[in-house]
Amino acid sequence: MRRLLVLPLVALAVAGCGSQGTTKPLPETVVGTVQAEAPGKAIFLAQGCNGCHTFQPAGATATVGPDLDKLADYAKKAGKPLDAFVHESIVKPSAYIEKGYPDAMPKSYGSLSKSDLDALVAFLTKPQG
Repeated sequence: MRRLLVLPLVALAVAGCGSQGTTKPLPETVVGTVQAEAPGKAIFLAQGCNGCHTFQPAGATATVGPDLDKLADYAKKAGKPLDAFVHESIVKPSAYIEKGYPDAMPKSYGSLSKSDLDALVAFLTKPQG
């Protein structure tokens, strides 16, 4: 009779052996390099820039506004350094209007935080980061 009582206890003990069903703590830090996607891309998409503009790094193909893949050409025509031109085009979009496009860009993007604006300019001028 004792053997019959011990048998279920042994079976339970054996069932608990092994690593299946056990948990292990996750590391608190990861060593290595993981490149985060350019933060400006998220801002570009969240602000709806892709609804009007073409910009390959963002997968944007709209044609209402100027093709942002040609920003360097537009900056050259405007006689401004690329970063300054892009910044101004976001905060004061009427300052330069590309031929063939209406002055239709919203004027509200000047209210973006400095960090968001800087990230957006960086993404538009250096899409990889």
